[in-house]
Amino acid sequence: MATLLKNVTNSICHAFNALQQNRDCFVSKSKLKVLTANIATLLDLYGVERGLDHFRSTATLNFEHYRYYLAQEVFASVSNDLPLAALRNYETKIDEVCWLVCRMNFLTNDEYYTEEAIYQLFRIFCLVADLSSDPNDPDVFTVKIHPLEALIIIKHLLNSLGLNYDGDGKYDYLRTSDESLEFGELLEMLRFKNYDKVNDYRESICEAVGDMYQTLIEDVIKKGYLFRRGYVLPTFREYFFVLQPCELSYYKHPTDRDVCGTIVLDSKFMVKPSHSNSGKQEKVQRFTLVSGDRTYELGTLDHKTRLQWIAALQLAITYSTGREGFQRDTVNRRKQQRETEQRRRREEEQLRSQHLKKLEETHVQLEQEKLARLAAESQARQYEAVAREDSRRVAELEDVKLCLEKMLEDEIQAKRDEEIVRALQARVLAEEWEKREELEQLQAEQKSLLEQERQKRIEFEYRQQENEEKLLEAESMLRQLEEERKRLDRELKLARQKIQLSEDNKGIVEAKLQAMSPTYRTSAGEFMIRRTQSFVAADRPVLVAGTRSSHRFS
Repeated sequence: MATLLKNVTNSICHAFNALQQNRDCFVSKSKLKVLTANIATLLDLYGVERGLDHFRSTATLNFEHYRYYLAQEVFASVSNDLPLAALRNYETKIDEVCWLVCRMNFLTNDEYYTEEAIYQLFRIFCLVADLSSDPNDPDVFTVKIHPLEALIIIKHLLNSLGLNYDGDGKYDYLRTSDESLEFGELLEMLRFKNYDKVNDYRESICEAVGDMYQTLIEDVIKKGYLFRRGYVLPTFREYFFVLQPCELSYYKHPTDRDVCGTIVLDSKFMVKPSHSNSGKQEKVQRFTLVSGDRTYELGTLDHKTRLQWIAALQLAITYSTGREGFQRDTVNRRKQQRETEQRRRREEEQLRSQHLKKLEETHVQLEQEKLARLAAESQARQYEAVAREDSRRVAELEDVKLCLEKMLEDEIQAKRDEEIVRALQARVLAEEWEKREELEQLQAEQKSLLEQERQKRIEFEYRQQENEEKLLEAESMLRQLEEERKRLDRELKLARQKIQLSEDNKGIVEAKLQAMSPTYRTSAGEFMIRRTQSFVAADRPVLVAGTRSSHRFS
């Protein structure tokens, strides 16, 4: 269906650009198959994505090829007789799928808008924006909004916030600018950083976006409170009504999601005001909505509001059988007006340029004629000047001839002088050559002496290195001998301590023996003394016949 594809092309283009991996305007078929399958599933079509494998021989597609495939294989099977409500339902579902693909390109930690508000702005942008290709690269497709459409959105939001959008002239440049805006640029512009000090700013701006979303996307022509006469109880009850091109719904409260009732509108409906039979002024200003044998009686509190609702209902009935909603038709009319204005401006520019071109051509002709007259006068003066110049040149040539003869004589004399100078230079050059040979010989001798000195220095460094190694070895041996001397000193000290201990033990033993043994010597006594000595340790001094022996260590 051409209408459905045209309405969702902008959102599909956003999803296509989000799937680009290298930003080269081409997307692989594997990614496009997933997107195609999701879109086809919403249209109750299955398996159409498999046709991408056989569509063209490349592994990637640009947006123009992909849009052609969708038109031929997906949307061609959708009926052209869909009612406006069904068409709007399909648009909503397809836009949701495309938003899920490209949402990460626009969602940040936004302190101004919620994710739901950004999605609503995205759908509004896709409604009023235009798909355009880059003139330098036909494979590049971008969705951009005209500055006047951006100004309408800015004006609507600021007015909803109770602010004056042109109080400081900040957005006046959009009236004359020709630079279209992408969605990211528009979103940044809609972050009214100069007005964020308003109380409950985020809640207010999101509410304003939701109200604009209902107006533009859900195609709400009018909404407000009306009285409706019931069937069972013929009394008027107040409801909140929402009017769209194809239906009139009413709720108990504006925030309710449950619909109390819906009146489906078509071209058979008629709306007309009702008047009291008694001729008295009634509290409720009534009007009726009639379709065949069914009549709906509605009412307002004042005559002006009744006229507004009657006009809105007539407009909704007019658009109820169309294939495009009221807001989309309004956007298209604005686009046509801009295109007509652009064509008019181009035609005016062409006429102006043609007129300027003719004026320039006339001016050029006048200048050429003027230049031709001046050239003729100048040429006559030149001829006279040439005659005078010729006579002057003849006289100058005579003078030049004399000068040249004199210069020739001077040149001959200069050549002779030059030959003499060259002979002198040759002799000086020979002397310089001899001096150069002597200098080269001296340089060779100096190089030889320097080489000998270098060899001696290398030999001296080698001997110095050997002496240092020997010195290090001697120091190492000295440290070893010093450690050996310290070890022997420790052993000597230990041995002396042992000798001292043994002498002390020996004195104690001798004292005990003297106390126990008689003063006279007997064989039995000697036996006792030897037996006592047998109990003394082997490494201690031995007492023999009352004498002491000790070992001395050096």
